[in-house]
Amino acid sequence: MSDPLFSGAQQGFRLERHGPLAELVLSRPACHNAFDADLMLGLLDCLDDLAHRHGHAERPHALLLRAEGKHFCAGADLNWMRNLAHADFEHNREDARVLARLMHTLDELPFPTVALVQGAAYGGALGLVCACDLVLASEDARFCLSEVSLGLVPAVISPYVVRAMGMRQARRYMLSAEPFDAITACRLNVAHQLAKPGQLLAQGRALALRLCHNGPEAMKETKRLLTAIESHGTRLHEEKTVETIARVRVGLEAQEGMQAFFDKRPPAWRPRFKDET
Repeated sequence: MSDPLFSGAQQGFRLERHGPLAELVLSRPACHNAFDADLMLGLLDCLDDLAHRHGHAERPHALLLRAEGKHFCAGADLNWMRNLAHADFEHNREDARVLARLMHTLDELPFPTVALVQGAAYGGALGLVCACDLVLASEDARFCLSEVSLGLVPAVISPYVVRAMGMRQARRYMLSAEPFDAITACRLNVAHQLAKPGQLLAQGRALALRLCHNGPEAMKETKRLLTAIESHGTRLHEEKTVETIARVRVGLEAQEGMQAFFDKRPPAWRPRFKDET
């Protein structure tokens, strides 16, 4: 069902809610879900809205990012990019900042994100994929950092791509602009798992709903801790890890989760699913 609190149909996407699971669906299949300024602004507003909702009833436990049609996303709309080429530097800088905020917001959402990729995931779309926590790719998916073939640079998406595939591989694929298949995407850590064509959505929803069984605050704190580790590496002071587990352990969610384990029952914060009795 569509989310009653947010609608982006005019901007080329929609937000659905399926119990604790939110699904953000790119819905411009006629142009292979290529993004422009309106789509980026709409997605940014939507993600920001989800991130700042309070309470388990409002904020999703997990987000599924998927797309309608044959392709996940062909990257930036080239007609839009051509118009930007004639705009001044300040206009281009502000436009790039929107994409940067979109990537940052997606990356730091306080709940896990799962991307489902079919067909093409080119250019900026690969940045969206790498900013998600888990990625399932259809066996027919194709990926490409195509920017240099157009005389452009994969600048804004580069931190997320490098984090996923590592600097050495990023040098190759950013400079060669060569496409690579879904098996290679898994080898490069761009994707985590393959799905048979026609089974991508079912497998993706099953994985996302599996995430919804976990403590929402625990997953939020885990993402926050991983971000700190990524930023500081081995220099992260042990007091940070000690403080995190001590604070979480005495919280209501953890106390309920541990008590439910001993009581052999689902914790109160876990949503009920249709297949559960």
